[in-house]
Amino acid sequence: MDSSTSAHDALASLFSNAYASSSTTEVPPELVPATFDDAYAVQQCFLDRNKARIGGWKVGSKSVDGPIQGAALPHHGVFRSGGMVERRNYPVLGLELEIAFCFDRDFMPRASEISEEEVMQSISTMGASIELVASRIAGWPKAPPLAQLADFQNHGALIVGDFIDYRDDFPFQNPLAHLTLDGEAIFDGVGANPAGDPRRLLGWVVNHCSRRGIALLAGTVVTGGSYTGMHFPAKAGVVAGRIAGLPPIDFQLR
Repeated sequence: MDSSTSAHDALASLFSNAYASSSTTEVPPELVPATFDDAYAVQQCFLDRNKARIGGWKVGSKSVDGPIQGAALPHHGVFRSGGMVERRNYPVLGLELEIAFCFDRDFMPRASEISEEEVMQSISTMGASIELVASRIAGWPKAPPLAQLADFQNHGALIVGDFIDYRDDFPFQNPLAHLTLDGEAIFDGVGANPAGDPRRLLGWVVNHCSRRGIALLAGTVVTGGSYTGMHFPAKAGVVAGRIAGLPPIDFQLR
């Protein structure tokens, strides 16, 4: 095992222990990933160490033409709408209302780049999702960006609503969005994704998987960034979201 592989595994071990105990951990400077590839390698080490299947992907960008990054989502943290999530499992907890997509075909790793046209033609369904933003890093959000990326880009869990057939005429840049906690409005108005149209992110995640030798199977959920900003709930209750034109979504935060 070379030094970089050892560092990847050591950081994944810290995150695994924090995840299992619903706590946070200090990240020693020598374990902070030096590159994006290092951060993605830590994600994979975490999955391998915990024998966790990939249950979905998150992908995002901080601006309409900025760099894209993402994370695999462990399958045990992907839930259907109508379920219950234990707040105590997350040392920090933020809520984001998003749009997620599925493809109608498998994308298997290949040597060549997968074209944007091929990706877009393969979108089959879409629906609302709510990401629970969390972190295993002590002092978050004041943490090195690549350490946050290694920690699944601050992912805690994903709630997935019902999906409908994909519509290319959907107002992806400015849909009406509503997010409530026990009936009290968290967000109510025209949503905006910092990445702009989230479909521009999908080609990245398909090719990211291909380059890393990961099969992206038909039906895998890919969620594409918040339309409502991030809200930190002060209490438990029913979280309900609605993006106009998509089925509603809700879950019990206990």
